[in-house]
Amino acid sequence: MAGGQYRTASIIAQNTFTGSLGLHGSFNISISGTWSATVTVQRSFDSGATWLDVESFTANTEQYGFEPEDGVLYRAGVKTGNFTSGTVVLRISQ
Repeated sequence: MAGGQYRTASIIAQNTFTGSLGLHGSFNISISGTWSATVTVQRSFDSGATWLDVESFTANTEQYGFEPEDGVLYRAGVKTGNFTSGTVVLRISQ
């Protein structure tokens, strides 16, 4: 996979996510801003028909991950009922 691919979002409401991004190998997740919410990273093995929770965060963080399978989609955002206030700034990149 070529480098430089990314998805971003500034989230100010529940049920809002970054666009999906096909990841294979190492990738980065950046969560910043001033907010009160639970941010969930999700992945899909069926082209986005079903999303599975990978990890959740309640504070700003810089993380990296590794996806061994090809063709897996990732996204990050705030699920319904998990937003209180502020702006969550998300970036998933490879």
